[in-house]
Amino acid sequence: MHETFNFVGNLRMCNPSSLEEAATKDQGSCGKTVCLPASLPVLAMRWWLGLGLFVLLYFSLGYEQEKEVIRSKMGGKVGLPCCYEIPSFDSLQNYRVYWQKSITEVVLAYAKGKKISRNERYDSRTAMDTRNFTLWISPVEILDNGSYHCVVQELKNSENPHVVCTKPVTFFVAADFSKPNVTAEEFANSCESTEMMVTCSSHGGFPKPKVSGALANKPVVWNASRVSQSSLSLYNVTAHLWLSVTEDISFTCSIEYNGFAQSTTLLLRKTNDCIVPTVPPPHNVIIASSIIIIIFLLALILAARYLPRHVCSHCCKPQHSVEEDVKEGTKPPTSSKMTSETSSV
Repeated sequence: MHETFNFVGNLRMCNPSSLEEAATKDQGSCGKTVCLPASLPVLAMRWWLGLGLFVLLYFSLGYEQEKEVIRSKMGGKVGLPCCYEIPSFDSLQNYRVYWQKSITEVVLAYAKGKKISRNERYDSRTAMDTRNFTLWISPVEILDNGSYHCVVQELKNSENPHVVCTKPVTFFVAADFSKPNVTAEEFANSCESTEMMVTCSSHGGFPKPKVSGALANKPVVWNASRVSQSSLSLYNVTAHLWLSVTEDISFTCSIEYNGFAQSTTLLLRKTNDCIVPTVPPPHNVIIASSIIIIIFLLALILAARYLPRHVCSHCCKPQHSVEEDVKEGTKPPTSSKMTSETSSV
């Protein structure tokens, strides 16, 4: 079904054989009548849908470009890439290039081969490659951290320069934190544990860090932490942890910042100020020791009874026997008398 619109106000209905046909008929004094297809809203919807897909594709490509990230450390040299390289047969004279930070601040700009902008903060620290438009920054400062855009325009037609390409670059600047200083202060000791407070501190880094702790490689949660920022936009961090240590164990403090990390490990020692009670020997040891002691005592008793008798029977004599021996000792020897008598004869 088609609707017919008459330019002089006459409205009729027509039915052409094809939906794609637009018929023009002579209606006499009514002039020309044009048949428009009734599916015009559908075609319009398709057109808008195609346009929407194109816009979505355009922004999705731009979003992919946003994912390019450049990282560097403070004091170093870095190159931020642009989106175009001048062909060998072309010249910088035919281009205008802008490097902008956060859209509003012009870092560097060239037109027809000459530098056309000056920025006191960047002027002495930046340079541009005249073939691929890479922006070089040296030395890198903390304030260089942020989003950059490279815009390239072609000037061959001076009346109508057109944009060749644009490229966003995200630049992350990092400054090394000092090696973490880990200390442990004891508060109380007992036979079972040592109470202590562990402190981890680091300073002079960028960006804002994440502080983590691990006890024997198991993560712990800090009881308190504080991050402060200096006048140079550098960060200092201090964290505290209260522990009850029951044995010697290692503690590690880590400072993580912008893909970099610093860590220190300290051995926490349990202080033992108490006397450990003696462990009683096993039951079988007690029985064996008792048997040995009893046997030893019996041996002593038997020895005490046997040895005195044995000594008296071989070495000792009764009192009267002793006296008789004395008397016999006082008598003159018989052999001497016999000798005298023999001599007289």
